[in-house]
Amino acid sequence: MPCNKTGCRAYSIHVPQRQKKRLILKHTRNLKAHKLDWLESIRSYFFWEPNRAAMGRYGTKMVTTYRADIEQARRTRLRRRRATFVALILTLTIGALISGVLLWRYLFSDLPVLPQPEELWEVNREVSIELVDMDGTRLLQRGPLYGEAVNPEDLPDYIVQAFIAAEDRRFYEHDGADFFAIFRAAFANWRAGTTVQGGSTLTQQVIKNLVLTPEQTLRRKAQEVRLAMQLEGRMSKNEILSLYLNRIFLGNRSFGIDAAAETYFGKEPEDLTLAEVTFIAALPKAPSRMVADPDLVDARERQRYILSQMVNEGFITLEEAQAASEEPIEFVPGQSDNPLLEHVADYVHDELEQLLPEIPPDAVVTITIDLAAQEAAHAALQETIESEGHDRGARNGAAMVMGADGRILAMVGGLDYAQSQFNRATQAMRQPGSSFKAFVYAAAMESGLHPYTVRVDEHREVARDWSPRNYTGRYVGPVRLRDALANSINTVAAQLTMEVGADNVVEMAHRLGVGTDLEPYPSIALGSDETTLFDLVRAYGAFARNGDRLDPFLIQRVENTRGDVIYERTNYPPARVLNERVVEDMNEMLGRVVTRGSGRRALIDGWTVAGKTGTTQNWRDAWFIGYTSQVIAGVWLGNDENEPMERVTGGSLPAQVWHDMMSDILQGYTPTPLPGIGRRDNLSDEQLARVDFYNELGDAFLAAQPTQVAVLSSQQARQ
Repeated sequence: MPCNKTGCRAYSIHVPQRQKKRLILKHTRNLKAHKLDWLESIRSYFFWEPNRAAMGRYGTKMVTTYRADIEQARRTRLRRRRATFVALILTLTIGALISGVLLWRYLFSDLPVLPQPEELWEVNREVSIELVDMDGTRLLQRGPLYGEAVNPEDLPDYIVQAFIAAEDRRFYEHDGADFFAIFRAAFANWRAGTTVQGGSTLTQQVIKNLVLTPEQTLRRKAQEVRLAMQLEGRMSKNEILSLYLNRIFLGNRSFGIDAAAETYFGKEPEDLTLAEVTFIAALPKAPSRMVADPDLVDARERQRYILSQMVNEGFITLEEAQAASEEPIEFVPGQSDNPLLEHVADYVHDELEQLLPEIPPDAVVTITIDLAAQEAAHAALQETIESEGHDRGARNGAAMVMGADGRILAMVGGLDYAQSQFNRATQAMRQPGSSFKAFVYAAAMESGLHPYTVRVDEHREVARDWSPRNYTGRYVGPVRLRDALANSINTVAAQLTMEVGADNVVEMAHRLGVGTDLEPYPSIALGSDETTLFDLVRAYGAFARNGDRLDPFLIQRVENTRGDVIYERTNYPPARVLNERVVEDMNEMLGRVVTRGSGRRALIDGWTVAGKTGTTQNWRDAWFIGYTSQVIAGVWLGNDENEPMERVTGGSLPAQVWHDMMSDILQGYTPTPLPGIGRRDNLSDEQLARVDFYNELGDAFLAAQPTQVAVLSSQQARQ
């Protein structure tokens, strides 16, 4: 480019005169950048080359006069623009990364760990205990109802198809999340301004119900999607579908298709009709609200939608859908829990905590309760208390019935569980009174005494500052032990305790099954220490079992709803606690209590019955514990506040209750004799002579005091 003293000259090409003004450009901003596309505009702003000729409208090149200062300014601006561009890109990139990290942390920082597949059957379950009898008949349900686990492959096709059509038509196509359905639902909800669609797959619903909280937020939705995709990688489609069908809430405390089929229609799932299945499949949207409507408007509308979707998917024909939509929905009557078994359910729960390290949340417990025996025991107790007990100050009671094999057949912890949950059969610690004398006499028989052994009933100081008195306040002189026990003579029981030792009496009671703490005081002979009805009945079982200890049990088996056996009782050889001679002697004496003594009200025609009455001071407690060769049972009457009754003795109302309930219970049994009752006395001539002597002596003593004899036979017989 030629230069002189005035500067350099620039050459330009010839252009038409009318465009000269437009083509002489002094600054790059004079270029018509808006004529370029937007990318070219950005490039021209940050990367324009000053000496590069621009193209005019007609393809002519343009050049501008060069000036060094202008060029330098242009380069400076260009560097600044480029630096700004780079800084902007870096800022946006870093900001995007930081935002991404923060968003990720916000969405997934508290993401729960997905449980293992086998754990998903138990996670987030409310504890549910279903009690069934030995035949598998449901007796009572505590908590939600979880039906038996069903396998989708074992169900009719239309059951699975109904749920898929209702909730997730692309179930077998997606990998846990259906993003098309999510975006479609989000757009529909945005347009409506409220939630009108859901985009969750069946897998997402499993995650939502079992793993996550029910909150409806972006965070929970993102976690739901991520965990659903993880679950799809761990379980097959059939396993996920099985989880869904068995864990989904379907209203009325029912979880799973099996429970819902039983609750609403009283059927097994495979027996449901198409109309019934589609009705149940309609419930997951809002189960509580839908079933609360007596007209089932929302449920039937949802049902018709499901039927139409099944037609669209080719699962059923239009005619089948039309018939199902017109079929009436008829529910079976609701089954309420049996109030007579509430105390039993509490006891079962306590026993489960002892037997198992952890109670399964869907426990199915097979128990030994005989519902007929339970009803008979409760009815007899209630009738006696309401007809006679209230007038005599007896406001409550309890009853226990055990089979000779250890099965607990009935447990009545009180008249009304709703008023008091206290179980008086297993929890009430009460003085047993004379019913404890069975252990005194058992220890005496074991020490070598016999039912015909004679002791003198008289006022004497048995221990320091303690002289026991009889119920009547009178004494009969020489008396055989079997008669002393039959008529519940206190002085003889106290003498025997001192003879054999209070420690041995306590040991005998514990050996036979009394589990409560007992102190070896002389007054233990009269039942001064407290125990429970449960323990007394158990301990008397050794007499009915010919010397084998009775180990009662209520729980036979524990399973979960999938049929896995968690616990099953195993039979084991019983402990031998009494020899046969002692058992026969005790049965003979306790049999006379019922036939000739204080327990006559308990006598049942055709049955050999043995037992013992018990009454505590001021008539605060009244007992009768009795048994046959096959059933052992006990009854207690009293008041929770320990208030005295109006002369209620063990031989009166408790023996009457025992008789009434056992008369019903024993109808299912065949009478068999108790060892020792009705035996022929195998005594030597010397022993027979001694017995005759004491018989004559006792008869002479009684003949000299006829008033006392009358009192003994009338008042003591009620004891």
